[in-house]
Amino acid sequence: MKAFGKVFKYGDNVDTDVIIPARYLNSSDPAELASHCMEDIDKDFIKNVKKGDIIVANKNFGCGSSREHAPIAIKESGISCVIAETFARIFYRNSINIGLPIIECPEAAKSIEANDELEVDFDSGLITNKTKGIQYQGQAFPEFMQKIIKAEGLINYINM
Repeated sequence: MKAFGKVFKYGDNVDTDVIIPARYLNSSDPAELASHCMEDIDKDFIKNVKKGDIIVANKNFGCGSSREHAPIAIKESGISCVIAETFARIFYRNSINIGLPIIECPEAAKSIEANDELEVDFDSGLITNKTKGIQYQGQAFPEFMQKIIKAEGLINYINM
């Protein structure tokens, strides 16, 4: 399984309240959540994001609350995966649960810039920066987690 897309780049400690502001948490509709994704950190994100695009961030992406709303909003916005130096543990687990691929790769997170074009191979963890002609080895998912991602989330995987 692969992803191809343009990069939206963010820094350290992007918390769940920035990913989906708390004022919108009265909705559980994925499309409604996506329409407000990243608006407090990047007002133009939702206007510019296209299906397949990729978020790259530095340390501790997804810190904050334990709500699944944040990875749901990201996935529904069209983002195909998130690459970061590190993820908050609960965000990491929630992302897998809803079928949003995420990859830890400190070298990629530090080097990749906004608007770079990437190709990501989820099976191997290989990240290719097509803009710069550089490859990075990210942390590949174990086989059972790959199956959850391919099923679009834990519930679908269990119901297979």
